[in-house]
Amino acid sequence: MERYIDIPKVWLLAALILAWLQKTFVGFGLSFGPVWADLVGGLLVGGGLVLMALAAYELRRHRTTVMPHETASALVTSGIYSRSRNPIYVADSLILTGMILFWDAVLSLPLVPIFVWVMETRFIIPEENRLRRNFRADYARYEKQTRRWL
Repeated sequence: MERYIDIPKVWLLAALILAWLQKTFVGFGLSFGPVWADLVGGLLVGGGLVLMALAAYELRRHRTTVMPHETASALVTSGIYSRSRNPIYVADSLILTGMILFWDAVLSLPLVPIFVWVMETRFIIPEENRLRRNFRADYARYEKQTRRWL
């Protein structure tokens, strides 16, 4: 049961709920300003969704898992994975940042680095360790050529 609850999307949802609660109940009248935050927030959320779709497509194309706690059956280094080793986590971070901007949840901005840290320690490092064990030399080359985030 825990492996289905302890997934990045649940953490993203929790961070979004916290940001929304902060904006709704503890806003203190703070704002990012007029229209620009809505525009940038929308662009970040849209970009995150596109990035997530590209990454999921690439994983499905190679018939490997999207679930972070499962062992990958293939090392995906093509498509969006040639630019970032973790495009889905980048997408999650973009969505969180975009929604914080869109909602004017100024005090929730510290959630973004906290979310990135949780993703890295809870999911990325264990995933990379599994990939390192299963795909040894191929992963070592990929790790040198492609950045973890951007």
